[in-house]
Amino acid sequence: MYTIKNISIAVALVIFNSLFAQVAIEKDVVEGSSTVLDFNNVSGNTKGLILPATSGLPTGSLVNGTFVFDVTDNKVKVYENDTWKSLSDAGNSSAVVVNNSAETGQGVIIGAASTTADGVLVLESPDKAMVLPKVATPHINVKNPYPGMMCYDTTSKTLAIFDGSVWNYWK
Repeated sequence: MYTIKNISIAVALVIFNSLFAQVAIEKDVVEGSSTVLDFNNVSGNTKGLILPATSGLPTGSLVNGTFVFDVTDNKVKVYENDTWKSLSDAGNSSAVVVNNSAETGQGVIIGAASTTADGVLVLESPDKAMVLPKVATPHINVKNPYPGMMCYDTTSKTLAIFDGSVWNYWK
């Protein structure tokens, strides 16, 4: 269900994106000119990015680099080289609240005026990247991780993905 706060944030992101094509979350400025989406990565951060939970794999205009948490087998997956690749073992989706509301609109696009990709949040840029939230030792410091949470572990220098049961680490 959409709230006024969610709609206001989406509208602000679209307006900001159309002016600058860079977005900072929980901070005032984007660090560097090669970042399209930047999070407040202060020391002691325990927040990560939560992937959309899907029942089965998405269809439509899939693009490489699409991430989901698939509740049918409780795995975090990425669409890579035109195929789905599991990034985690089978976890636990009992905490996941599935959104069965009808979708409206194309989602939020950051970095470009339009896209052919089908997603809730689409980052489009030929020369900018997303900087994940940075968390030191997430398996210790994130007290209540949500299935599908992603962050960069500054201690092990790896991509950390929570599958609902355990953290999975990728170099």
